[in-house]
Formats: sequence, structure tokens, C-alpha cells
Amino acid sequence: MTVTHRAAVLGSPIEHSLSPVLHSAGYAAAGLAGWDYTRIQCEADDLPRVVGQAGDAFRGFSVTMPCKFAALEFADEVTDRAREIGSANTLVRTETGWRADNTDCEGAQVALRELVGERPLDNTVVVGAGGTARAVMWALREMGCQQVTLVNRSDRSAEYAELAAGMDVTFTGFDADLEKVAMDADAVVSTVPADALREHAAALAHAPVFDVIYNPWPTPLAVRAASNGYAVVGGLSMLAGQSYAQFEQFTGRKAPREAMRGALLQHWEYSR
Repeated sequence: MTVTHRAAVLGSPIEHSLSPVLHSAGYAAAGLAGWDYTRIQCEADDLPRVVGQAGDAFRGFSVTMPCKFAALEFADEVTDRAREIGSANTLVRTETGWRADNTDCEGAQVALRELVGERPLDNTVVVGAGGTARAVMWALREMGCQQVTLVNRSDRSAEYAELAAGMDVTFTGFDADLEKVAMDADAVVSTVPADALREHAAALAHAPVFDVIYNPWPTPLAVRAASNGYAVVGGLSMLAGQSYAQFEQFTGRKAPREAMRGALLQHWEYSR
């Protein structure tokens, strides 16, 4: 097969990235012969060189840490949501250069809809206030969430003012009554490493849980919530969800979602 179009995921470390599983399955399901998707080891400082020197066959790049901020700075054009979230996980070649986007927010929406269906998320708890939390906040705002409690070690409300427009957002520390906070919520979203929540898992596990972690899985929070009878969704759902818009922007074709998600889950089960 002659390769005529390329895409790749950039980051470090990169050897365990599951993005090739998703995109390659998408190419096969969509009948896109000639498309190839690879991994490229890339530090943040190397991104301008790697992308700038990419041949014409490269239509786009998925971007993971530590390159998401560098991607935003490098791009010739930035989508509104990437600018609001403050980082980019997608670079797409255009006629005039490279466009940066952030599809993590769509991944969060996919995971949240899997968690609660079409029920409204009026009151949500988000643990952590880093880059992933910002993508989740964008998703919650677009889904019509009214109230968000951000559990974080520091109050970063000033940084969230624009992103939180139209929502009642409260910052609280880990010393708060987290059990009450969770019991009052429609969902709890954790965006922090699994071990960081180990001592708080029991208190927070009193609502449906979306944990962005998928390895290791299940997390202590997921185990606790499931044992309390609540629905639990992990990071694989967000990983699949963020890939659909990337696929569509790279190829100009509708993403074969079921095939891509199915390939990811099959690969994950086989590799464990």
C-alpha cells in the first residue's frame, strides 16, 4: 500500500499511546486506504521543529503532554475553545499553516453522557484544576451545568473566570466536608492521579463518577463509587471521545465511532 496521507501523535513518553489504535481502526472502517498514523517522540521544545519540518503528507497531529502548551503557541490559528481551555491536543494542516484545537472537551462530553445519559448535570464536583479540569469545565458549561464545586489545594478562581461564565463555581480544599459535597452532586469528576485521591476516595464516592484515569484501572475512587452502587466511567471513554473530532479534522470524513471505540476496548482487554 502506498502511503499518501499521514498523521501522528506527539509527546513524551509516547510508546504506550493508544491513539494509533483509534485512528488506524478509523481509517480501516472508513475505507481510507493510503492513510498512516504513527507515534513520534517529541518534547515541548522540539514541537516547532517536528511540525514545521513535517512533509506535505502530514495532515495533522494529535498532541499529548508535555507538548499541549507548545502546540497552542506554535499554531498560526487557534480555535476559541482551545484558547479558553489554554492548551491544544490537536494540530491540523490548513492552506495557511497549522490550526490548534482542543478536542479533550468533546471527550469529556462523551464520557459524561455515558455516565448520566441525557439527565441534566445541574451540580457537578470536579477534583483538580489543571489542564484536563479546564477541558471538563468547558464541557460542563456547554452541557448546561449550573453549579460546579472545584476541589483543589489552591483557589484558582481568577484563572477560571472566563471559562466559568454562566456557572456558579466554588473552589474548596480537601479539608472540606467532601462527603456532603459529593452527596449533593449529580456527578463527581476526578482529573488527578489515582493515588492523589486514595485518602479521599471514600468521602467522594457518593455520586456517579467519571475518572479521567484509565491506567491503572480501576482507581480507588472508582472502586468505592461502584461499591456504593453508583455508575462509573473511566478515561478510555474520554480518550475515544477526543479522537473522533481529530479524525474528522484530519480526514474530512465522519468518524466511524463504534469501530474506533470497539478497537480501543478490544486492544485494552487484550493487552492487560
